[in-house]
Amino acid sequence: MTGKAKKLGNTWRSSPFVGCLYSSLHAAAINRNPRDSSHASDFPIRRPKEIDSYEVGVDQFIRTGEYSDVSLRQWLDNPNRTVDALECLHIYRQIVEIVNLAHLQGIVVHNARPSCFIMSSFNHISFIESASCSDSGSDSFEAKELSSTSPNDLNNRQRQTTDCQLVSDSSSISFFGRRVEEEKEEEEKKQTFPMKQILVMETNWYTSPEEVAGAPSSCASDIYRLGVLLFELFCAYSSTEEKCRIMSSLRHRVLPPQLLLKWPKEASFCLWLLHPEPSSRPKIGELLQSEFLNEPRDNLEEREAALELRERIEEQELFLEFLLLIQQRKQEAADKLHNAISLLSSDINEVSKLQATLKKSSSSDFPSSDVIQNEESTTLSSRKRVRQGVQIHNEDESHTHLDENQKSEFQKENQDILSKNSRLMKNFKKLESAYFLTRCRQIKSQAKPLIRHSSISNSGRGSIVQIDRSSVNNSTSENRYSEVNRQIGWVNPFLEGLCKYLSFSKLKVKADLKQGDLLNSSNLVCSLSFDRDGEFFAAAGVNKKIKVFECDGILNEDRDIHYPVVEMSSRSKLSSLCWNSYIKSQIASSNFEGVVQVWDVTRSQVFMEMREHERRVWSIDYSLTDPTMLASGSDDGSVKLWSINQGVSTGTIKTRANVCCVQFQSDSGRFLAFGSADHRIYYYDLRNSRVPLCTLVGHNKTVSYVKFVDSTNLVSASTDNTLKLWDLSMCSSRVIDGPLQSFTSHTNVKNFVGLSVCNGYIATGSETNEVFVYHKAFPMPALSFKFETTDPLSGQEVDAASQFISSVCWRGPSSTTLVGANSTGNIKILEMV
Repeated sequence: MTGKAKKLGNTWRSSPFVGCLYSSLHAAAINRNPRDSSHASDFPIRRPKEIDSYEVGVDQFIRTGEYSDVSLRQWLDNPNRTVDALECLHIYRQIVEIVNLAHLQGIVVHNARPSCFIMSSFNHISFIESASCSDSGSDSFEAKELSSTSPNDLNNRQRQTTDCQLVSDSSSISFFGRRVEEEKEEEEKKQTFPMKQILVMETNWYTSPEEVAGAPSSCASDIYRLGVLLFELFCAYSSTEEKCRIMSSLRHRVLPPQLLLKWPKEASFCLWLLHPEPSSRPKIGELLQSEFLNEPRDNLEEREAALELRERIEEQELFLEFLLLIQQRKQEAADKLHNAISLLSSDINEVSKLQATLKKSSSSDFPSSDVIQNEESTTLSSRKRVRQGVQIHNEDESHTHLDENQKSEFQKENQDILSKNSRLMKNFKKLESAYFLTRCRQIKSQAKPLIRHSSISNSGRGSIVQIDRSSVNNSTSENRYSEVNRQIGWVNPFLEGLCKYLSFSKLKVKADLKQGDLLNSSNLVCSLSFDRDGEFFAAAGVNKKIKVFECDGILNEDRDIHYPVVEMSSRSKLSSLCWNSYIKSQIASSNFEGVVQVWDVTRSQVFMEMREHERRVWSIDYSLTDPTMLASGSDDGSVKLWSINQGVSTGTIKTRANVCCVQFQSDSGRFLAFGSADHRIYYYDLRNSRVPLCTLVGHNKTVSYVKFVDSTNLVSASTDNTLKLWDLSMCSSRVIDGPLQSFTSHTNVKNFVGLSVCNGYIATGSETNEVFVYHKAFPMPALSFKFETTDPLSGQEVDAASQFISSVCWRGPSSTTLVGANSTGNIKILEMV
């Protein structure tokens, strides 16, 4: 057996990679379970497992135990421990060899006590410095108490610096003590004697008679301690009280009768080591050469060989599991890559078929693409960039299946187009992720019938390739396109988003609105709103005024100061504005006193005032389908529905937290969403306002804005630095805890920075004094613009850190013009170009 074990051990060591692997694992184990680094090879990584059939043959030498490192003190005090002579001698011989190593260098091992030794799963022993850190966890107190028992501080320092590295550093020992403390905390509470008290008693048990008399510690004192340790190994106890009584008698060399009867040779050897005269005790060399330790040497070597064999087998099994895990993960990655390539190949074929169909249609049904291209270059230069990847070229009719040469030419052409578009290449990884996300959603929804299809209208909206020709109205062509769209419906969501994302390159300042109130210290604009035609926009804020400006007048006239066409004053600071989508002269506002007011702009006066809220009203919104219906959300935790015809609330929804924003669904007055300070969004069917239709959970802070992108998609803003896009078609589950998309490039942790949506574009402010424009299909911003840091009135530089965008608003449902305002009252009209 010994020869076989050694052969296997040599085979294992012959693999350099396995050696490196286990060196790393051993180093990690030492970091987790600190001990003498010189014995690191004796402590291989272990995990619980069953013994296989081969190991049964050596089971007579192996005692199954837990695969974890414990102190020898814990092992000795285990009430279920039974004395195995070979096991005890195996442990004892290792300790004697450690002490011998120290004595050969003239070092006295003061702490040759069980609490200073660590035992691994295969009874391998290593030495640590301080008993106090080994088991008690009371590092500071016990270290001081026990160090005072060591009479020679110089020897202590020498032991810590010796080349044999018998001790590990104090920080590692402290860590080990804390680990043991955590593992044994509950057990110590149940014991009559706490571990700390046991360690104090252990110090007394292992103090030699000459040390008690005041003499310095010597090598003979270590021999006495080895005698006490040998006694503890062969003497089992049923309780801690019994152990304390027996150990007190041991100082007088009184051994229990059961030890003398069962282990006479071991008892005699103990008495030799425990002799009260230091000179009568054996030297460490005599101890190692004694018949007591050498007589069972063959059996011990056989046992060690069996243990080593088991270790090597388990190490090989661990290595095998490591390789299998690598193989599994690489195979999973390969499968994902194979699926992605298959999906891409399928989509390339489908798009090639679509392109061939479009080319065929263009040659028979549409005017020459050269004419279209020339006209677009003069009248639609801003949209020309959108079609770079999908332009129709005037060439011969293509076959449905492209051959390899055609495909390679097609791919080369597309690569040239992509390489020229720096914005696309800059965000290529994110666009790639968005593509696969869109594709996966399409695959998951294939089992469900399609509710809506993108169709070609006269304006070309919703099509794969948009042709801006109002004269083209061929029903046959529309049918062809509709059929193609139904075949590859996944193209529209992604391609439409990609085209819109790449449509514009920047936000350009069309006008800088120079306005402000010198009598007010703050001109912060809290809300902006356009009228139904996009002709006028209103601004309101903490200066208690509603100012109405004519948009085209500002765009066409360059003035030093722009005066509003109408200005209306309120008694309190204004928090929100909303222009009636049907009645052009009607604006609703809310203020910090909880009052909702309806203004007649033509007369510049309040038309109606409603005072049912108890605290500040944050948000108001008109229904687009019912212009007489108004909703408001307040700090009093309520949402109120108002009828302009009645002048009172017609319904109230109570919540547990402040309501910060409300929004009616764009195509229905029956559905309402609002955001709350409890980090949630609630979506209600107003026909049953007792419970929400669904709750949207995902934000980590107050939800400051909600806006409907379309009838099924909602975007929300929060002071957790994110915008989130939600799919309300999933609201049958009552709780939606996963958004479709999260937008995180802006900064918003404190203030309300504005939110507005238009044709899939989402505009928001940032506390970096920037306006960001996202498209709903992609998480990265399409455009951004930073406001200058000058005061709009004085023209002086202002601290940029204190400025933030406070409100944004699109001019209309399909406009490219955006109005933004910041905390200093600076208002700019921006346009996507």
